[in-house]
Order: sequence, then C-alpha cells, then structure tokens
Amino acid sequence: MKKFVNRRILIAIVGLGLIGFSSCNKQLNLYPENGETSSKVYSTLEGTRGVIAKVYGAYSLPGQDGDATPDIPGIKADFSDFVRVYFNLQELPTEEVVCSWGDNGIQDFHGMNWSASNPYIKGMYSRSLFQITMANEFIRNTSDEALNARGFSASDIETVKYYRAEARFLRAFQYWVLMDLYGNPPFVTENDPIGTFLPPQKTSAEIFDYVESELKAIEPLMIAPKSNEYGRADQAAVWSLLARLYLNAKTYTGTERYTDAITYSSKVINAGFSLNSTYKRLFMADNNLNNPEIILAIGYDGVHSHSWGGTTFIINSSCGGGIVSVDEQGVSGNAGWAGNRTTKSLPLLFGDYSGNIDKRAQFAGPKIEIDNISTFTDGLSVKKFTNKKSDGTIPAFTGDGAYCSTDFPLFRLAEQYLIYAEAVKRGGQGGNETTALNYINALRARAYGNASGNITAAQLTTNFILDERGRELYWEGFRRTDLIRYGLFTSNAYLWPWKGGVKDGKGVADKYNLYPIPSSEIVSNPNMNQNPGY
Repeated sequence: MKKFVNRRILIAIVGLGLIGFSSCNKQLNLYPENGETSSKVYSTLEGTRGVIAKVYGAYSLPGQDGDATPDIPGIKADFSDFVRVYFNLQELPTEEVVCSWGDNGIQDFHGMNWSASNPYIKGMYSRSLFQITMANEFIRNTSDEALNARGFSASDIETVKYYRAEARFLRAFQYWVLMDLYGNPPFVTENDPIGTFLPPQKTSAEIFDYVESELKAIEPLMIAPKSNEYGRADQAAVWSLLARLYLNAKTYTGTERYTDAITYSSKVINAGFSLNSTYKRLFMADNNLNNPEIILAIGYDGVHSHSWGGTTFIINSSCGGGIVSVDEQGVSGNAGWAGNRTTKSLPLLFGDYSGNIDKRAQFAGPKIEIDNISTFTDGLSVKKFTNKKSDGTIPAFTGDGAYCSTDFPLFRLAEQYLIYAEAVKRGGQGGNETTALNYINALRARAYGNASGNITAAQLTTNFILDERGRELYWEGFRRTDLIRYGLFTSNAYLWPWKGGVKDGKGVADKYNLYPIPSSEIVSNPNMNQNPGY
C-alpha cells in the first residue's frame, strides 16, 4: 500500500501553503506564504487534496519544504518535530529513556525539575497549536457552503467531506495531546476570528468533553475501518482515540469511564485488524506494507523527507557509541548519535532481557546500571526501531544516510487489547475477564513464539497489565501517561534510576504530573493562567 502523505506530494504542494503561525505570540495569525489565495487553492479537488496532505504532513515534518527547517518561527528544528518532542515529553521523565546529552532542557526531564521556559515544553505546545491551526484553516475552507459555491461535483464533495472529517480527527488528536500534557490549554476552532485573536483557556474537563463530542460527531463521517489509504485516518482511528481517552478519563476529569473504554476498544478489535505475526516487523522500514495491526501511522521516507525528528531521531539517538552499530540499525554516514538508552527498570520487566525468550526485548550493551547519566555506555541501548526492512535490506536514502523510512505507529491493535483488559480489571462493564485474558495471552504468545509465556486468570492484575504495557509499548510514547494513571509518576511508590535526578530515584512534587504552560504564552495571552505550582 502506498503512503498517502508521500514526501514527494508534500514537496510538490509547498506552493499551496496558506498557514503561518507565530509560536511566541499565540494570536493565531494566518497569512498566505506566497501569492496563492484560499479561493484558488481550494477551487479544485487536486488542490484540496494537497492541503489535507499538508495537514497530515505536519505530523512528520517540522517544515513544509521537505527538509528539517521548522515552519514555526522562533522554534528550532530539534524542538519542532512532533514525534521528537512528544517522545521526549512522554519518555524522558520515565524509566524507559535516559539521554546522555547536555542539550538545553534535556536533563530537566530526568531531574523532574523542568520550568515553564524549557524549550521542549514550549516546542511541543507550539507544534500542537500549529497543527490545530492548520486543521482549522482546512475545515474553514471546506464547509458545505464553500464546496457548493465552488461548483464541485457530487463525488468530489463526498471526497472532500471525508478529508474534512479527517482534519477534525487530527485536530481532536492534538487537543487530546495538549490536555494530556498541559491539562488546561487554549482553545480555538474554525469558528473563531482569523487574524489577531487571543484564544480562551479551557479546563481539562472541558477539553475532554470537546474531544469526546468531536470524535462522536465525525464517527459516521469517516471512511470505514481498513478502507482508507494508508496513512489516512478512518473510523477505527476514531474508536482508538476514544478508547484511549476513556481509559484515562479519571486523570482528565476525575470520573471513571472504563465501560466506554471497553465499548470502543471492542469496536476496534472487531473491525478486522489482527496482530502482526512478528513483533519486530512493526518497527521496520517496510512496516507500511502488509501490516494488519497498525491502525494509523505517521509516515516517513528517507529519500523525500529530511527531518532530524520522527523515527530518524529515535533510531539514530539510540545507536553508536560502540554498542549498536549504525549498520545494524540500517543507517550510515552522520548517524549513531549515542544519546538515548534505558534504565535497568525497563529490561528487568522482561526478566530475561536477552530477547531469546520474549522477542520484544530489544536491548544491547555491556552495562545495565547507569552510574553516570552522561555516559552513553551506562545503560542498555534499545534496538526496537530500525531502518532495515524485514528482508534485511536497507531502503534508499539521500544526504548523509541518517534519514529513516520507518513509520511511527500512532495506534495499533495491541494497545486496544491492553485497554480492554485494563478496563475490565478496573470494573468496566460490557467485557469479561476470559476475553481480557485471551487478549493478553495473544500478545504474549506472539512475543514468546508459543504458549510458554501465557498467564493464568489469577495473574491478570492491573499491575501486571501496567508491566505488560511496558513490555509491549515501550518507546512508543505511552509511559508517562500510563504511570500517571497508576499514580506512580511522581510518587515514592515506584522509583527507578535517576528519577528526580538522583541515582537511586526519588519522588517529586505532584505538580509535575502536568507540564507548565510556556512562560511566553503566559506573557502574550492574558487569558492564560499557569498550572498550579509553577
């Protein structure tokens, strides 16, 4: 299957760019970047398709020109790419990732002592708002009135309505990101004024209600599961996000919604997806081909997209340093950045972490202990993501050979199995423990290659499921959210090496369950109040 957001498409349609965004002044200024106008760009189906490709492309590229140049003024490329900054905010404060670099802001995450001026916190906030702005502009220009006025055919209108529903999904996803990370973000839709506009702040509960209502509203408007082009969202993506939303509802609103989590994870599970028979193939450079498990992924292409984010960042940051060679990971040239590895707490979740028993254990290195956080050879390197194809070959690339073609899965079936099981164990209605056990054992049978790793009903507890999420989903951007849901992120109840910035780990203030609103936002937008404690 081809990737919808092909990098060649993005480069070809850069002339259609309509949206600019000032990250330091969240007044949501929208302006043409060239001589094109919205009336011209949206006048044809081809032009409209080009713009929705840009809305999707904002997830995989920090800039609109097919390279690593960021398109958010004032935000450097390292702080602008969605997957890179999301990975850092979700993984670096947990036991799953330790980074040896001394770059501005990195060590704040291990120390759990970040401030409102941290550049990654600002970069993530700006990236999410930028992508919301792009989605708003597309939705605004594809209203029913606008389509009818342009004389589109009935079939073209039907196609564009799918695009518009997908743009609403992408916007809802980013509001979920902002809610999960920052709690109380600003809020703006296509109905708000164009130009200088200071958006109001919404509470986490209000954003939850909005995301829930948007996803339910677009559910019947989306293409059926497994019927869309690869890289485009469908109904299963909507159900997946709803299931994830409901699993964490108590964190966001104070009210449990585990029954709803069961309802929507079941919708995904029954939609025709299946587990990829080989776990490793989920994270290889041809994971876009014949992959029955991935529901929605962010696409990358080492020839046509040049970014120091995405899977290029994940793969290169975890190899080199004399542990995992660049050749082993399918990159070369200016690769092997020797930055990210893991604390011992992650590999020890597997018991035997050699990978000989549980194939999900993808670690390398001579030393599991981290005595010096700035020494890359302290701690094990992670080989989960690779730029090699499943046949062992390396895809074509350009430049210095560091750019990767491995797609990043946003939603996959395994997560839905885990959501179902946890929601059942937490008392949700509409599911049953036998089915939950079967789903967990399906993941373990794939990992072990047989039933030797299967567990019994008595072993299926919420704590076991948290550990299983660690074994199944590590380095995919889940761990911070998971630990918060379990009450373990900031507390003394669960310590890992270098939590709170000390070797043996320590608890920190509960304010760190949320990131602060960037200080520049507080200064520029009088509607915004800082999160408690910052």
